[in-house]
Amino acid sequence: QVQLVESGGGLVQPGGSLRLSCAASGSTVRARAMAWFRQVRGNQRELVAIAFSDGMTNYLDSVKGRFAISTDNAKNTVYLQMNGLKPEDTAVYYCNAGYDGVNGDYNEYWGQGTQVTVSS
Repeated sequence: QVQLVESGGGLVQPGGSLRLSCAASGSTVRARAMAWFRQVRGNQRELVAIAFSDGMTNYLDSVKGRFAISTDNAKNTVYLQMNGLKPEDTAVYYCNAGYDGVNGDYNEYWGQGTQVTVSS
């Protein structure tokens, strides 16, 4: 069973930076994709950034140019560097990892979430 452990959330002033980390364990293969989602209470969870095993990345329009996703394959870890934070970035951020199954299926796993609060 894959486990994802997140760290790095907290309180930051507008314009500040935070780096989220998510370490994956329990899999013998590399994830096809690792991503960060966020959710504000009462709203749907939204995809913030995703990194595929082929090197491709994609971002939510509102974070382009401010956030950067990266992976360290040796450590099975994905990072989200968040710069120029805005109050509207306040949310619980969740790590997500997807793995190809042996039967052709695709299995996704979630971290427990970490709170990011942007406020003065």
